[in-house]
Amino acid sequence: MNASVNPDMFYPGQDVVDQANVSEYEKMYQYSVENREEFWAEQADTLGWYKKWDSVLDESNAPFYKWFDGAEINIVHNAIDRHLENANRNKMAIIWEGENGQKRNFSYNGLNREVCQFANVLKSMGVEKGDIVTIYMPQIPELVFAMLACAKIGAVHSVVYGGFSTEALASRIDDAHSRVLITADGGWRRGKQIDLKSIANEAMQRSPSIEVCICVKNNELDVEMEPTRDFWLHDLKALPIAGSKCETEQTSSEDPLFILYTSGTTGTPKGMLHTHGGYAVYTSTTHRMAFDIKPQDRWWCAADPGWITGHSYIVYGPLINGATIMLYEGAPNYPYPNRWWQIIENYGINILYTSPTAIRGLMRFGERWPKKHDLSSLRLLGSVGEPINPEAWKWYHHVIGNDKCPIIDTWWQTETGGFMICPLPITPLKPGSATKPFFGNEMAIVDDDGNEVGTNEEGKLIVKNPWPGMARTVFKDDQRYADLYWSQDKDGKWIYLAGDSAKKDEDDYIWVIGRMDEVLKVSGYRLGTSEVESALVSHPMVTEAAAVGLPHELKGNAIHTYVILQAGIVGDKKLEQELRAHVGSEMGKIAMPECVEFVESLPKTRSGKIMRRVLKARALGQDEGDLSTLEE
Repeated sequence: MNASVNPDMFYPGQDVVDQANVSEYEKMYQYSVENREEFWAEQADTLGWYKKWDSVLDESNAPFYKWFDGAEINIVHNAIDRHLENANRNKMAIIWEGENGQKRNFSYNGLNREVCQFANVLKSMGVEKGDIVTIYMPQIPELVFAMLACAKIGAVHSVVYGGFSTEALASRIDDAHSRVLITADGGWRRGKQIDLKSIANEAMQRSPSIEVCICVKNNELDVEMEPTRDFWLHDLKALPIAGSKCETEQTSSEDPLFILYTSGTTGTPKGMLHTHGGYAVYTSTTHRMAFDIKPQDRWWCAADPGWITGHSYIVYGPLINGATIMLYEGAPNYPYPNRWWQIIENYGINILYTSPTAIRGLMRFGERWPKKHDLSSLRLLGSVGEPINPEAWKWYHHVIGNDKCPIIDTWWQTETGGFMICPLPITPLKPGSATKPFFGNEMAIVDDDGNEVGTNEEGKLIVKNPWPGMARTVFKDDQRYADLYWSQDKDGKWIYLAGDSAKKDEDDYIWVIGRMDEVLKVSGYRLGTSEVESALVSHPMVTEAAAVGLPHELKGNAIHTYVILQAGIVGDKKLEQELRAHVGSEMGKIAMPECVEFVESLPKTRSGKIMRRVLKARALGQDEGDLSTLEE
């Protein structure tokens, strides 16, 4: 082995390096932070603009930054319209498969026709530029059409995940004052039909602002339709109002594109507001560079458009880049744990981007399911949602990627719009680290006084600069946005507070540990919940774990853990003691849990984040707070 090769690193194969769109990181990164506005102007030049900008970045009202101010653009012009003028016109845009075996495909030309019809329907219902339309749907093509139709006419969409409750939907409709709701009769999950329209009906009773409800027929459910308010989409599309041509509205770069309510691992959801111009530039650039997008790629982001991952990397980024998108409605292990691997083989998927939660869930069923399938089409893998523990990383790399697919582990947030820390395919990888900042971003890890901490010391993760994909504000609450996310350093410079703890190693690789409220202080020692969880998951019988700190008279906090075991294994006192000792041996006795509780499932947001505050509240017998973003 070459003396310079680090045994803790996973190095990309020469074929990956030779084919990479971006062949060098350090020099380009240096250029991007020293010439930030020039770098982003160059990336913006790859898009179509009706009118160019007066300034790349307007900092006059920081932290309320403006990007590409004075420019005229529409994200749909870039995601659809310009593809109709080149070879992408007849290229596959969306491949969709439903859990119950339904299949539908749409070329870019077909996608344009569907979006135009939907846009004309919305206009006929009185939707105008700037209106906020709430969308509550399963993961079907019409969800994507609805989002794009809103953007096309300059309306603002607020997508509410189709697994949310009546209360969650009603509160988001009220906050946005939506007049129009788009929903479906139902969706599918694990072979069962989910009656979305009944939930929507109840939410509309609580939300008097809704005047029009457009419903997509996805199932054969017998649903209640209010004659003066509710309309079937297929009936509206059959009318002359729904022509197959619709002009794309010219919007300003800073015009709102969507509101998305954060997944709320802490506190109440906030409506983050994103805009057309900067978001289009940032999502397409991060997607193209981090995932090395090639014209022939079939891209599968196995998230849901109801979350920022779905907005940025199912819908907008990939479509702007002219990719072919895989869309699947259903559970990853239904009817058997090989459903995803079957999809990859059947459709020749090149890139899979999913969450550590999904990886650990499928890892639980062992190697035999993926090994039934030819996964050789895969070129890259990706991870999103929370830090990936090393054991899951290695399984994903070895079993799914056949030891040849680099894992693009991404750290970002609803608020950031796109990747902030991530490797490129050429980057040597360390399991569990998202590696280094994406171009244009300067990150630091600081203590409570704002001083940068030393190597391998934990601190608060901050971003030292604005970036184009950033949310512009919390909807209707500028003060909350400024107070929650921004602070001024000793020199008066604005810095973005990520709310996560992290550390930087000797190679300048960043290791995100978790939310600041997920760092435990035990007998004066700071321990990240993710570190304890990784130690538990490294035990061969454990597939997933969560750790919380409960008040303790002597230690300050005692570690309480919840564990999901491999399929077929039953937990008992002996195994509990074994797991406690295992954590002690992996991390030191200070990290030994007081309690290991065996559970069948963990409370999670649909984006895969474990809601530790819910576990903590349950353990203490306290109110669990806002549960609207729970998956189940």
